[in-house]
Amino acid sequence: MTEHPTSHEGRQPLAARSHERTRPRQEAAEAGPSSAGAPGSRSGTADGHPGAKPAGGVPSQQGRPDGHRAAGGEHAGGEASRPGTGGDPAPGGAPVPGQGAAPAAAPAGGGAPAQVGAPAAAVAVNAAPGAPVAQDVAAARREGDRLRFVGAATRRIARGIDLDEIVLGLCRATVPTFSDAILVYLRDPLPVGDERPVAPFVLRLRRTDRLRLTDVEGEELILVPDPDPTPAAELCEVRSGGALAEVLRGVRPVFGDSAAARAALPELLGHEHVLPGGHRAILAPLRGRRRVIGAAVFLRRPERPGFEPNDLLVAAQLATHTALGIDKAVLYGREAYIADELQRTMLPDSLPQPTGVRLASRYLPAAETARVGGDWYDAIPLPGSRVALVVGDVMGHSMTSAAIMGQLRTTAQTLAGLDLPPQEVLHHLDEQAQRLGQDRMATCMYAVYDPVSHRITIANAGHPPPILLHLGGRAEVLRVPPGAPIGVGGVDFEAVELDAPAGATLLLYTDGLVESRLRDVWTGIEQLRERLAATAQLTGPDHSPPLEALCDDVLDMLGPGDRDDDIALLAARFDGIAPSDVAYWFLEPEDAAPGRARRLARRALARWDLEELSDSVELLISEVVTNAVRYAERPVTLRLLKTDVLRCEVGDDSPQLPRQRRARDTDEGGRGLFLVNRLARRWGATRLSGGKVVWFELPTRT
Repeated sequence: MTEHPTSHEGRQPLAARSHERTRPRQEAAEAGPSSAGAPGSRSGTADGHPGAKPAGGVPSQQGRPDGHRAAGGEHAGGEASRPGTGGDPAPGGAPVPGQGAAPAAAPAGGGAPAQVGAPAAAVAVNAAPGAPVAQDVAAARREGDRLRFVGAATRRIARGIDLDEIVLGLCRATVPTFSDAILVYLRDPLPVGDERPVAPFVLRLRRTDRLRLTDVEGEELILVPDPDPTPAAELCEVRSGGALAEVLRGVRPVFGDSAAARAALPELLGHEHVLPGGHRAILAPLRGRRRVIGAAVFLRRPERPGFEPNDLLVAAQLATHTALGIDKAVLYGREAYIADELQRTMLPDSLPQPTGVRLASRYLPAAETARVGGDWYDAIPLPGSRVALVVGDVMGHSMTSAAIMGQLRTTAQTLAGLDLPPQEVLHHLDEQAQRLGQDRMATCMYAVYDPVSHRITIANAGHPPPILLHLGGRAEVLRVPPGAPIGVGGVDFEAVELDAPAGATLLLYTDGLVESRLRDVWTGIEQLRERLAATAQLTGPDHSPPLEALCDDVLDMLGPGDRDDDIALLAARFDGIAPSDVAYWFLEPEDAAPGRARRLARRALARWDLEELSDSVELLISEVVTNAVRYAERPVTLRLLKTDVLRCEVGDDSPQLPRQRRARDTDEGGRGLFLVNRLARRWGATRLSGGKVVWFELPTRT
């Protein structure tokens, strides 16, 4: 919608323009009377009968809205003036008294009289009875300017979507057109919706703009966001029952020289703030839907005409639109905060640091105005130093999508803790999506990386395929079964096991990264593959690109029209664990198993030059293996892994997880896990599909 030019920064103020319009008519009205306004003159047609044409055959111009007649000789009364004649004749042929040609009025200050036979329109303008008509026209135009200004100003205020934009819109719309300076005070803190405001009632100066006059001739006026040389108070506590509280309670704007404002303005601005005299200040309360949330002060300089009574209505309109806009902006800000917090809590705060793999992630919402979506990523540590990598995309990007995403993510974490195969995890996710309701569809990629075997198992549910970036710079799109989206029901999911060489990088992503209105998904995947290969070439064939920088570089490929959906990105750098740093044994569930486990661990520590850990490791292994042998029916597994820490894992076929408890003085057992908890840096127990694994970690100090 186009604004009228009267909204107009840089134009003269309304009062000044209307004053200049009326001045020529007032001076002309003082020049002399016109025959059209003399007593006994008739208005209407030239012969005094309705509908007759004036002399000369020129139609009457009574329908002109501005009260002027057409050029060519008609005066204000609608009578045609012919050169050299005295006026309309009477029915008997004699001139009507008082209706003859009036003598030309001499100009003010003396001078030649007006020419005989001059156009009657010029005479009509100078007629004394015509002066009120001109004043009415000027007043009507002034009111029209005022209405156009209010319309343009309210549109500018309504454009703002947050608090600062709305307050800025009010300041820029009113300075300099309506006032030379403005101060906007808002409640601190601002109440949101139906919240009860906190006490005491404090107003804080949110913004102040003023028009700075420059001394350079011809230079335009400059709008600056700093206060007058006499600064206003930054904070103001509104005293209950005080003058300012009474004005704010009254809601209606008041002139600065009124009795109420003379006591309220010093309380608001400070007693040292000098106010202009006369009607050059307006105090307008800002009332929202339920309560007063602030106040606005409009000021004019002494050299400018003061405010008129109708300007109070203008200030009231501006204050009302601003207050309601602020109310809505505060509500919108709270809703945006809730949505942002919901999305942030649905995603992991930080990624784990599992052994043998480095991780990095990114998330971008579809737009700043819609910060929630259904995309998610996750990295879940699994027994045996493995890690599950998950990326999913729920249909849509709304609060509902975010809620469904949170439920599916929680379900995936629970299923991963059971150490189910990837295809089984997707199958249970599909069943969960159907239980959540109809049309609860999502795509998901679930992968499990084993750093010991350097293998990765991937299952797909309608998700874009991952891309593997090798150490030498070659990027390939992995061939994985596409599968059906989660929520379709009645479908089977397949898993594929692939090599994951050390130094390679796996990139999991959602379709928002590769699909948009400007390109299809497979074109985007190919562009992503080329971008990864080009980035890897910059670091050379023997070095992988930094993981965080790689994620940023991938997002840089997005163009202006490529953000149609939210984006989730998960990158995993496979470091693996060397076979020489892994020791693995099977122990029969017999009484000699704890002793044999101590001897095997001592030899492995000696090979790794970690003899200083022998005492602690042997004690903890003896306790954990003893518990496993007590309940196991099949061979017990013992595995030691040396990375930045020493990790020990003991597995058996019993699903019952051990629990730490406080042993009594008379108990013979129950102290093994207490020792593990005190000596190990970390420990835990994980249930598997065929039993459980109890593990602990010790620092290597190397």
